[in-house]
Amino acid sequence: MTQHVLDAVNAFKETTLMGALGIEFTLVEKGYIEATMPVDHRTHQPYGLLHGGASAALAETIGSFGSHYLVGEKGGMAVGVELNINHLKSKRHGFVTGKARILHEGKSTHVWNIEITDEAGEILAVSRLTVMVKYKS
Repeated sequence: MTQHVLDAVNAFKETTLMGALGIEFTLVEKGYIEATMPVDHRTHQPYGLLHGGASAALAETIGSFGSHYLVGEKGGMAVGVELNINHLKSKRHGFVTGKARILHEGKSTHVWNIEITDEAGEILAVSRLTVMVKYKS
């Protein structure tokens, strides 16, 4: 991973949901991605807890980008087609980190396992993302 790759992916904050939620990529490797997201007014639900939809957006963002990183240079396009997420613990403030590891790297589908942890490394949510990969004809 180079700083150039991190800078390029984090530049998407200006025009995507990443910016609204404060998602920032911190590690990009082939088959493994990490990003952080604040737990604050942008990502809370009405009870002041981390919104499950914000966690789902973090999971899909990093898994989908992970697939893009694997296929983009070969002319591939990657889009999430199914997301499952289990919320295990709540959080009121601070940061969470999403850690995505590829489980299956097929020609037309990728499957990612994503864990969302707090600053102490406690798992708050686990997710599985299926990504469809398409190549230009």
